[in-house]
Amino acid sequence: MESKGVSFVVNFLVRAILGMGLILFINQYILTSQSTLNVGMNAFSFLTSGTLGIPGVCLLYGVLLYQNL
Repeated sequence: MESKGVSFVVNFLVRAILGMGLILFINQYILTSQSTLNVGMNAFSFLTSGTLGIPGVCLLYGVLLYQNL
């Protein structure tokens, strides 16, 4: 039981850190600095990328794209 909880927390943190790194990479190197599609680096982004992983990062960019239509 204990290892299952530890595994969940470690898995969440790995997904969250990789997701935030991906957001940072996309904001810095893929999108221009004047782009309105820059995702903010905040607790909501951290929780979304930690819970959903890479699809969560895509979801954040998709929501911003939808808002800017």
